[in-house]
Amino acid sequence: MPDRNGARRPATANEPAVAKSAGAKGTRRATAEAASPAGQPGSAQHVPAKSAGAKGTRRATAEAASAAGPPGSARHVPAKSAGAKGTRQATAEAADSPVVRPGSAQHGPAKSAGAKGTRRATAEAASAGARPGGVQSGSAPPERLGVRKTYKLFIGGAFPRSESGRSYPVTGADGGLLAHAARASRKDARDAVTAARAAFGKWSGVTAYNRGQVLYRVAELLEGRAGQFADASVTAEGLPAATARQEVADAIDRWVWYAGWPDKIAQVAGGANAVAGPYFNFSVPVPTGVVAIIAPGRPSLLGLVSVLAPVIATGNTAVVVASEAHPLPSVTLAEVLATSDVPGGVVNILTGFAAELAPVLAGHLDVNAIDLTGVAAAARGELERLAAGNVKRVFAADEDWAAPASPRRMLAFLETKTVWHPVGI
Repeated sequence: MPDRNGARRPATANEPAVAKSAGAKGTRRATAEAASPAGQPGSAQHVPAKSAGAKGTRRATAEAASAAGPPGSARHVPAKSAGAKGTRQATAEAADSPVVRPGSAQHGPAKSAGAKGTRRATAEAASAGARPGGVQSGSAPPERLGVRKTYKLFIGGAFPRSESGRSYPVTGADGGLLAHAARASRKDARDAVTAARAAFGKWSGVTAYNRGQVLYRVAELLEGRAGQFADASVTAEGLPAATARQEVADAIDRWVWYAGWPDKIAQVAGGANAVAGPYFNFSVPVPTGVVAIIAPGRPSLLGLVSVLAPVIATGNTAVVVASEAHPLPSVTLAEVLATSDVPGGVVNILTGFAAELAPVLAGHLDVNAIDLTGVAAAARGELERLAAGNVKRVFAADEDWAAPASPRRMLAFLETKTVWHPVGI
């Protein structure tokens, strides 16, 4: 302010402070303005602004909503902006309430620093808490549609469709559609018997110890997919989750139990017979051949393992008609068998209607034995009559599947071969 002689003197403490900004090319002018009525030049409320800037600078303004106090006072809010060429104005606005001191809990200075082409980022607090783009923060993503699967047959180590092209819906405990399963025909049953007969020679010819290793490998893979089998039992049969997990665990343990028998069954079922003469006489159990199995309807997994494992553990090959109402654990087990060491054709699994497939297998002349456990007692008579055509072994037993297993099912599908050998030769 000029004195009486026209010379400028330094501003005193009671006079307004001057805000200066010094910048190079692209800087902006920073101005502190008071929102209350501005004073006359020289008054206590007047704040002159000076700016020194280069080409292309813009003004960045900090405004106080209420009367702004002098610099250093409790109500003074400084605003700074630093920017390069092409940045936009950044503004810090104070609310109606008095501006608090810097460093207090309510102090909120606003700074913006941007380069060419940057834009102002705004954080908005809406009462509904909406996200940018109009998506509510509490809304869930759209529900994903599951992939519907049509399960196929398992014949000769492959997964063919039914030659008839038929399938039937498989529903869960709540009546909802789970999947479609192939509906095997008479031709499919005959193809399965052919595949089982072709695999019988190799499977029965391997060492008993090796068969035990193969069965144990199946148990390992079952263990890895235990959660999937348990979920399938809950969905398909309506079992409680704990019951389903226990049933799967029992199925795995049963498979392991039968895996330990192949190299021991000969000692249990065979022996050396005493004879009058210079001869050795041995009784040796041998596999029957191709065994047809009508699996029990429930429990779909544990029941299937309980009738299938003893058949192949003793060197037989199998053609299985899966549970008609709950076939999914059976075809999922087929996927396990296909990725294990079980040779193709040792196990063949058909899905469809037992009333259509059981008579074909019972009357087939290349089937050596049949397990009718999954057939109602009233319908077994006709199947036994058909099985008599080639003197098949017929086995049927209604069991408590949760009870401990026994060698009885293995012995049912073994035949005894007697060998004579002269002493000393």
